Amino acid sequence: MYRYDEFDQEFVDQRIAQFSDQVRRRLKGELNEDQFKPLRLMNGVYLQLHAYMLRVCVPYGTLNSRQMRKLAHIARTYDRGYGHFTTRQNIQFNWPKLSDVPAILKELAEVEMHAIQTSGNCIRNTTADHLAGAADDEIADPRPYAEIIRQWSSLHPEFTFLPRKFKFAITGAPHDRAAIQVHDIGMQIVRSEAGDLGFKVYVGGGQGRTPLVAKLVRDFLPEEDLIAYSEAILRVYNRYGRRDNKYKARIKILVHETGIDELRGDIEAEFEKIRHGVLQLPADEVRRIETYFALPPLDPAATSARFDAKSAGNPAFAAWAERNVHPHKVTGHASVTISLKPIGGVPGDASAEQMEAVADIAETFSFDELRVSHEQNLILPHVRLDDLDKVHDALVAADLAEGNAGLITDIIACPGLDYCALANARSIPIAQEISERFGNAERQRAIGDLKIKISGCINACGHHHVGHIGILGVEKKGEELYQLTLGGSADETTSIGAIIGRGFAGDRIVDAVETVVETYLKLRANDNETFLAAYRRVGDAPFKEALYGTA
Repeated sequence: MYRYDEFDQEFVDQRIAQFSDQVRRRLKGELNEDQFKPLRLMNGVYLQLHAYMLRVCVPYGTLNSRQMRKLAHIARTYDRGYGHFTTRQNIQFNWPKLSDVPAILKELAEVEMHAIQTSGNCIRNTTADHLAGAADDEIADPRPYAEIIRQWSSLHPEFTFLPRKFKFAITGAPHDRAAIQVHDIGMQIVRSEAGDLGFKVYVGGGQGRTPLVAKLVRDFLPEEDLIAYSEAILRVYNRYGRRDNKYKARIKILVHETGIDELRGDIEAEFEKIRHGVLQLPADEVRRIETYFALPPLDPAATSARFDAKSAGNPAFAAWAERNVHPHKVTGHASVTISLKPIGGVPGDASAEQMEAVADIAETFSFDELRVSHEQNLILPHVRLDDLDKVHDALVAADLAEGNAGLITDIIACPGLDYCALANARSIPIAQEISERFGNAERQRAIGDLKIKISGCINACGHHHVGHIGILGVEKKGEELYQLTLGGSADETTSIGAIIGRGFAGDRIVDAVETVVETYLKLRANDNETFLAAYRRVGDAPFKEALYGTA
């Protein structure tokens, strides 16, 4: 994984010193909250309902055990003993004291971490496939390119104050595990007919109050033009993006109102002006950065006899492995999802003790490497198949062995009204109730692949628009109401879920979800037809009739 050089460390240290002084002035009353707000946002500090919140950057979701132990230490020392992993592959601490934030940032800097550009109208943390570098279907590891984007975008003088926040996502495989088509810029690594490496480039995706699927703006972008083309898109957005209305300020609105053909012309014209020179990526520099992301020394002759025997003799282990173990590009190895979705738990939360346990497991069994997924789980990317039983035992001891990856209880949820000042309704209790209702392991497996995503407001931090079943919390006449959407998806067949009808009260929404699930089970063509496939085949009429008594 990438390691700081002297410039990275100096940059972070200088920012900490600046922000420490700004915090001191705020606490002394020399800055009021309005003056302090843009300064704290540049350093990842939000003011939520009950306290400040610190969002820590985990670039492209990759970290090591030393960094995870530091996050555990921060949770225990400065927070309430836990952290919340987010859909941007970051971690949030919900209860730090403002006076402690400079000390937290200093501790993060000791392990090459920071909170810069995790908020504000800038280029945010670039997210990537959580199986990057390990997946057996991968064309190339997207993380070196995500790192190049990070270096280019950090405090870029032109793009520090954009019309609105800006998000990149990149995947290296045909199967999209990074949700690239609901990002401002999404990139998929491809090869040309001549075998050259490059990118499909999508622009203008996003969720929120105006959910839109990104448009393909380039079929093939050569590797060397990654930064020049990205800069061209950002320059066009900075020039034409709305600044008079924050609800229309994202690039997705510019794409929608201008049209992709006209906007493509503007981008290509800008690209032609800047494509040669300092923005052209030297191949040797790309290869140098790739060395930071080389595979660890895996044994291609590793066997699976122990794994096979354990699977045959231990049903609990076999059920966990079926859902949470993923194919690896090197024979005899696998990647493992560590579910942060215990039955009845808070999606994405991990205690300090659990983070330390995960760090120990990663250090012992996964070559000291971890990932955060945008689905709010953790990943061990490189594990020998014959070590999986030991990994499972360690996860059981840490209460982290839920074998539900991709099932109905593997729920994405934002913090909602329990924490967020923008929320209209609670997300966490609804997620917990759904998890408990469908907690039976056999029932979950019978239902099969089904992604539920919950947001507590229209900003869609819980990605409800692209849930197979999406739930949006709204406020109506002082009461919390929950709107259902069906048929969303965030993979290579991205779609925005359709609003199915009027909303449900908080005490009825879980029953409504169960009605949807039971309707699907009755109408699916066979046991192998997934919820999404069945919905796309039959449409929403059967679900409306089941929910409301009429099609």
